[in-house]
Formats: sequence, structure tokens, C-alpha cells
Amino acid sequence: MRTLICGAGIAGLTLAWWLRRQGGEVVLVEKAPGPRSDGYAMDFFGSGYDVVERMGLLDELHAIAGDFSGLQYLTPAGRPAGGLPYPAFRRVFNNRVVSIMRGNLERMLRIALDTEIRYGMSVAEFADHPDGVEVATTDGAVERFDLLVGADGIHSTVRAQLFGPEERFLRPLGFHTASYMFEDAGLADRIGRKFAMVALPGRMVGLYPAGPGRLAASLTHADPGDLPEDPRRRIREVYAGMGGLVDRALRHCPADPYYDTVAQIRLTGWHRGSATLVGDACQAVSLMAGQGSSMAMGGAYVLAEELASGGWRDMPAALARYEQRMAPFVAQKQEIGRNTARWMVPARQWEINVRNTVMGLGALPGGAALMGRSMRGLARSVVTA
Repeated sequence: MRTLICGAGIAGLTLAWWLRRQGGEVVLVEKAPGPRSDGYAMDFFGSGYDVVERMGLLDELHAIAGDFSGLQYLTPAGRPAGGLPYPAFRRVFNNRVVSIMRGNLERMLRIALDTEIRYGMSVAEFADHPDGVEVATTDGAVERFDLLVGADGIHSTVRAQLFGPEERFLRPLGFHTASYMFEDAGLADRIGRKFAMVALPGRMVGLYPAGPGRLAASLTHADPGDLPEDPRRRIREVYAGMGGLVDRALRHCPADPYYDTVAQIRLTGWHRGSATLVGDACQAVSLMAGQGSSMAMGGAYVLAEELASGGWRDMPAALARYEQRMAPFVAQKQEIGRNTARWMVPARQWEINVRNTVMGLGALPGGAALMGRSMRGLARSVVTA
């Protein structure tokens, strides 16, 4: 089977690894000019952890894990206001969790895959035929494949060509988010190894280590409106007055930070003919759910497994089975993401206080077991379901 995967992120790399392992020929195209080394920190567990284990890459995964001491909530004045030590957090997930940078996970998968990626290229158009799909890429080439997979993220080009404009399927949750990295040795010393969170009603800023003398800033605020023309200006306006730590981080905000709407993708179908979607292109749960990369790996694994079970000549049935297995799982995770949003970025101060206190229970005797029971849906894996 010959497959073109559009998108060399977590989903695309994982799918390529499994398809090649099954003896398939894979062509990977990626619109970015080269490998992306940036990305936010994330707690990686559930489906993604299980897939990495089946790939035989757990040692590599733990080797890239960040050395975080835990999550600490701070008041704008910098005083501790609750949190959760990382050892207690690990117990919540039976020690099957690591905190990693997204860029490091991508790099680990690229090394494991060890195949050519055609950078600076995307899918221009495609046409379905009885014996496969003819794909024209943006470099002018036209090739025939048995399968086209859109693994090109929440703003997927392949999805737009399959099912129509993005606004039909994008469901904003009423928040904007931004992130950037910066150098500040003094501030990095003050933050140390913790993931520091400062919150006021409708606004939250996270600061965490990203290398010697380096920090990453992750910012989320309530905003149901359109994206701003000048993201840096909006960031500095919205997050001003959140205390000395945040003000200092804001001075480092670059002219072009990552900035986007917090949203989910909801589709009634993921495939048509010899083309399908995987990862955020069809199953984005939003940053509020915090499992995008783990879900991407889970979806890629399920797709590869279904393709292998029926062979490429039974592709329509395989794509239907993939969707039947994944869609209910994704719907559940998306519901969790929507329900979690108000506690991730609370609208009122009393909600912030409750959130901080509840998270602190995990560090108490028996707290990890209690939190584990309440987070069963969050930790559920499609690989073992």
C-alpha cells in the first residue's frame, strides 16, 4: 500500500511509523520549512503512552522527560496558593505519565521513523479514482496513491478539500491562547523546576523551564471574539497587572508569538473515498483537555491497525472501522474538554480558590487514589479500550 500523509506532526509521524512497519510505502509532506523544535510542555499519558510502549520507545520517551518538580499555583503577588508535587501527580496515573515538550516528542518520533520528509510542501488538490487517489502537491508534482491521510492539524487543508470550509467544523470554546519561549536567567532561577501558574478571573499564565536560563510562557484568557491583528499587543493588554512575574515575562513577548483560538473540531464523518483524516484534523479536543498529542498517537495507531487487519483492497471498510472505534472516544474527550474549561480558566475568584484547593488534595494521604477515580475518563486509552 502506498500512502501520502500530509502533515509531519505527532499524528503523521506515528502513522508513518506503523504503516512502514507493516511493509507499506509512505510519503510524508509537511508545509513547514523544516523540523519544528518549539512547542509547549504537556503531561503525556493515556493512549499516547500506550502507543509509545507498543512501539518499544518507552526508554526514549523517559529520556526526554522534563525535570519538573510539580505544579504550583501562585497569587499575582507571587505567594504560593496550592498545587501538586509531581510524584503525587504520577501516582494519580499509576506512574504512566511523563511531562515533556511537544517538540521533543516530535523529534523522538522523527528519529524512530528515519525516513525522508518533504518539507515546504502540502497538498494542492486531489481526485479520487476507483484504484486510489491522484494527488497534486504544491511543488507541482502529481502522483497516484492508494490512500491520502490529512494529518495537518486543526486548520487542515486536506479536511477543507474533503468536506468544506473550516468554519463548518470549528467550535470555539470562548478562549484565546498564546505561547512563546524566552531567555531570562534571573526569572528562570526564581521559577526553578516547577510549572508556575498565576490566575485571575478569566486569565491564566503558566511559566515553566525550557532549558538552561530559558522559560516558556503559556497564556489563556476568556475571549469569544476574532483573533487580533496584533497578537503581542493583545497579550500585553490582557495580561497586564497580573503581578511581577507575569509583567517580567510579558516584556519578553516576541512580535510573532503563537496565538490562536481554543477550539474543537467536530465532524459527522472523517473519510471519503480513498482519503481520511487523523489527529487534530478530525479529533481536536482543545488545549483545555490537554491530550492532543496523546490522542493523535492513539488515532494513528487505530487507523494503522484497521488498515492492516483488512488490507488496502478493503480500504473503505477499514476506514469505516477506524472511525467507528475512534469517534465515540473522541466525543467523550471533547466533552471532558468542554467541562474542564471553566476550571482551567475560572471566571470568578472563588472558583480559582476551589480549583487550587482540589488540586492540592492529590498530595495528601489517599489523595492520589481519590483524584485517580475522578480522572478515569481523562486517563482512558483507546488502545486498551
